[in-house]
Amino acid sequence: MATDDVYSRREFLIGAAGAAVSGALKAQSAMALGASTSALRGRFLTHVSVVRVNQIEVTPSRSIGEDEATDNSPAHIRSRREAFARGCPEGRMTWAVSWLALNDSRQEYKDARRLLASYHDRYGDEITFIPGGYFAPMYDTRAHNRETIHKALGLISNMVGGGYRPQCIVAGYLDAENQRYLATEEGIHVCQGQIWSQHGIDHGDGDGGICYPYYPSREHYLKPAQGAADFIDCVCLDGWTCDFLTARREGFEGRFNSRLGVGPIEAVGNLGTAAGRKEMLDTTAVHFDRGHTLNGFGWVTGIWEVSVGHDEDLTYWLQAVRDRWPDTSVLTEGEFGLKWREHTPSNASLNYQFDARGTGAPGSEKELEIEWYMNREFRLALLRNWTKNEAPMVIDFTRYDLPTQEPQTLQREWSLMNVLNQKGTRPQDKPQRLGQLTAEDQRRIFARYPELKKLK
Repeated sequence: MATDDVYSRREFLIGAAGAAVSGALKAQSAMALGASTSALRGRFLTHVSVVRVNQIEVTPSRSIGEDEATDNSPAHIRSRREAFARGCPEGRMTWAVSWLALNDSRQEYKDARRLLASYHDRYGDEITFIPGGYFAPMYDTRAHNRETIHKALGLISNMVGGGYRPQCIVAGYLDAENQRYLATEEGIHVCQGQIWSQHGIDHGDGDGGICYPYYPSREHYLKPAQGAADFIDCVCLDGWTCDFLTARREGFEGRFNSRLGVGPIEAVGNLGTAAGRKEMLDTTAVHFDRGHTLNGFGWVTGIWEVSVGHDEDLTYWLQAVRDRWPDTSVLTEGEFGLKWREHTPSNASLNYQFDARGTGAPGSEKELEIEWYMNREFRLALLRNWTKNEAPMVIDFTRYDLPTQEPQTLQREWSLMNVLNQKGTRPQDKPQRLGQLTAEDQRRIFARYPELKKLK
């Protein structure tokens, strides 16, 4: 697998300082002038491992779930890094460290922090912070989360030394205002800030966005910025690559896991080693084969907690990717996000397309095919039975040109739903033919994808 050269700390700091000063102005100027750069090309894989104390540290002083201190020992961290190296010796990964893990005074955690710092020095790994155990906006205010992030970044810098600053934050979910804060105040222009299609699982809901990189709007973290007025110069990344067929479901609807994909808990943990590993590779292939052809690049990502183990499955997956797609670049979250940002100054050129047939795994029916179209103005999903050559049905049409607003109080629901949503949780979320959409919605769709007119 090909990777870029590891920059020295001095080179990184110079680049980060320049980006902090001029990044937002440069991107917005490019948007205003209609400038464009060459499109991103290639295959990219990013892997994040989380080191924590409690299962879900929703605030600095409140946790829910189980104590996992024994499963986040230096030995477990070392096992994860060695598994990653066996699968991709030249690759670089991202470590996301929780608030409690940054502050725990036990010797085990002191040793763990020193070990993580050594991985940056030795491998070029990224060491960063994860606020709120994936669910910061659901459990704490924007102001408190902003304060915690600022303090945690200081702790990370002291921990790694040498003036180090991470290039991204790993957040699970992060509201638009704090993604803007990262870019304008902290000089960080990449945020793993959404969990695509998640709804009815864990402690937060967030369906309605784009599963590939985009610049969020100041109105809503799931809405791509529509222009200079609402532009946030922070590349928002998904957290887990999921099977598109299972991801259309609500939670565990039909006793199927809607988060099935490259994650080890849902794949190997639920299906067994052989079937689970096959699903991980089948999900990867959607992006590295057909998706690469459609979009010019493919990206697969996942966040694996150190506490869940599955190190041998990580090795297998990375080795299998290297064997099948040897040109794949295995980068940190920050490196990938900044590479995309370098090639993409605004959302104007976004036009992601995906075409996936069921893998045969539970909830991913072999006879079904789903097509996704995602751009600045809307996202559209078409589902059909390809074995019967049936006409496709619209199962999702989410418009991004409409005004929207994030929740202003603490709650688990942070989705963006308007015309039609794939999860089917509202009365209006009934599959329909393209020709049954309003004339305005049809005009909007066919103006961008005229080839879909024949499917009315």
